[in-house]
Amino acid sequence: MKQLLLCLFCIAFLFSCSSNIEEIDDTENNNTTEETTNENQTKPNILLVLADDMGLDACPGYEIGNTKPNMPNLVGLMNSGVKFNNVWSNPTCSPTRAGILTGKYGFRTGVTRAGNSLSTSETSIQSYLDSNTNSTYSHAVIGKWHLSNNNSHPNNLGINYFAGSISNPIAYDNWALNINGSTTNSSEYITSKLTDLAIDWIDNQTKPWFLWLAYNAPHSPFHLPPTELHSQGNLPSDAASISANPMPYYLAALEALDTEMGRLLNNMSQDELDNTVIIFIGDNGTPNQVAQYYGNRRSKGTIYQGGVNVPMVVSGYGITRENTTEDALINSLDIFATVADIAETGSSEINDSKSFKGLFTNVSASKRAYIYTEGDDDNGLLNTTIRNETHKYILFGDGSEALYNLVSSPLENTNLLSFNQAPLSEEDRSIKDDLISKLNAISD
Repeated sequence: MKQLLLCLFCIAFLFSCSSNIEEIDDTENNNTTEETTNENQTKPNILLVLADDMGLDACPGYEIGNTKPNMPNLVGLMNSGVKFNNVWSNPTCSPTRAGILTGKYGFRTGVTRAGNSLSTSETSIQSYLDSNTNSTYSHAVIGKWHLSNNNSHPNNLGINYFAGSISNPIAYDNWALNINGSTTNSSEYITSKLTDLAIDWIDNQTKPWFLWLAYNAPHSPFHLPPTELHSQGNLPSDAASISANPMPYYLAALEALDTEMGRLLNNMSQDELDNTVIIFIGDNGTPNQVAQYYGNRRSKGTIYQGGVNVPMVVSGYGITRENTTEDALINSLDIFATVADIAETGSSEINDSKSFKGLFTNVSASKRAYIYTEGDDDNGLLNTTIRNETHKYILFGDGSEALYNLVSSPLENTNLLSFNQAPLSEEDRSIKDDLISKLNAISD
């Protein structure tokens, strides 16, 4: 009898130990899950906002241009972050978007003019994040796409969620809304609708996110936005009035963008906002109908400064250089590597893209010595250009050339290669030869 009681006691003791071990194991698993969740939450969100057809002359905070839109939310980002002076995009939207998406120059992807299609064999920044962060990040593209006429093209390039317009809308209140390949007609004001979609998507996220928010504004058609979204006053809305004086309508569209961007930021909790890196950029220069100083042959669609020098502002998480202006040379496609760098993929240079994250905190961070861009002209010829800190060299598709000292001639009024400027100084000749050498190296 005593032996039976002893056996029963031993069995009970062992069962008790096993239960304690299971409880300890469960506690360890719970702690691991909690630590993983907390780790994911400490990674910053990334908000990329693109304005369509916005050069320096149309942006507050930049010296060029006398007539500026009222954009207090963008100015607020400038005051709390870094404003970049020497950012180059492509002269039209599709190549710029393809460059940001792939980190590659247009001649490598075949997207060198508006309307070119991007191959789905390319690796998008979204797919890159999936592969290099173990899908830590949620991601979406909301807004204008313009990289293919295929309704499923964004999803085929690895975009988890796409909502917006595949191509340019025919009107801001009459456009095709595409959500993950399914299209319906929308009569909602597109700038507001895109903001609604962005707010809804952000509200549903449970882990760090990367949102590419590409507004159509202020791209044509020039129009009169809802009164509450702008400060341009009571303007006539008929087509003849708009055509005769497009500037206030263009500015109104920019102000509407800023109002809606502000609504998006105000909808985010302070904790979420504090944990978000915000990058705002124009995708190419201002259209010739409303360009200031550059002239209609030096604005959008050209590789002159008026076509490719665009505003960019970075603010938010990790940016310690507040209310600062930065002159570093940056290409818009550098956003690819910068997003990858922010997301802690371990990469700061990918394809043709180089991260500028270091400039968020350090004025002496590594910078490009040269930037390059390109674009097809109306005849389908590829124009290319490259610059260093002081000079810019252009090789046109027809074989002609231009060289500008951007310090003494920022609007490119004096071509140092023109007949009346000959001969070149030894310094200018040496710089020209160096720029040509670097240009050839890029295309090799």
